[in-house]
Amino acid sequence: MSGDRLVLLGTKGGPAIRPGGPSPTASLLEIGGRRIVIDCGLGVARGLVDAGVALPRIDLIFITHLHSDHVLELGPLLHTAWTAGLAQRVRVFGPPGTRAVWDGFCQSMTFDIELRIIDEGRPDLRDLVMIEERGEGPVLGEGDLGVEALRVDHPPVDDCFALKFVFGGRSIVFSADTAYFPPLADFAREADILVHEAMHPAGVDRLVARTGNGARLRDHLMASHTLAADVGRLAASAQVRHLVLNHLVPADDPEITNQSWVEEVRKHWAGPLTVGTDGLEIALSGNA
Repeated sequence: MSGDRLVLLGTKGGPAIRPGGPSPTASLLEIGGRRIVIDCGLGVARGLVDAGVALPRIDLIFITHLHSDHVLELGPLLHTAWTAGLAQRVRVFGPPGTRAVWDGFCQSMTFDIELRIIDEGRPDLRDLVMIEERGEGPVLGEGDLGVEALRVDHPPVDDCFALKFVFGGRSIVFSADTAYFPPLADFAREADILVHEAMHPAGVDRLVARTGNGARLRDHLMASHTLAADVGRLAASAQVRHLVLNHLVPADDPEITNQSWVEEVRKHWAGPLTVGTDGLEIALSGNA
């Protein structure tokens, strides 16, 4: 379908934001007339509006895991869509615990929600959002759209899932946050697009050096995320058609340039490569 696209709304790994820097993780997939949001890091609502999406038209949201940089703006996004006129149901798919995140947000906003129902005549937001917790395996099958999840390796988080979207003979795979995980190559086999997190080794060293919890942070990063060279290795193994780097660590180090990422990935991957930036749009042609 013409007009289908992938938009990277936020491309930074981790929850912190800095002046002039990118936003945490969120993506938009418009395919087959569906408006699908993948992860809801801080800034997702603004990113969607800037991408030309009317918030009340969102119909599917997928959360890969419950780290704050992937779920912090789930509630605010839905509430903002509601104040903008949301009247249709939105289905939210996420790991165990997603419902508690949503219920907690609604509880914190009880005064505002109930006031707007009475004062502005709005439908009850809590009746419009359907939370569906899921694990590994098939997640959704509606018409030509299929979604499947794969548990990846992101310690200490057990419930973290890569997602594969299939529509019209095309497949787009999101790695979620993960250490180098060879089974992901089979999951993403010959995908039209693989959107994979990436970490730059020199950038990690500088990031660790300027943080107060450097040693602990480095241990977490090396155990839970994928170095850019290994992303290239996995893309080559999976024989994907297009590799897109997302959830960059670090994403706001001026010494780590676009070419820096390319050089790392090219150690193992020679195919089409895009280094993600906030607002980057990739058109999905007949063969993506």
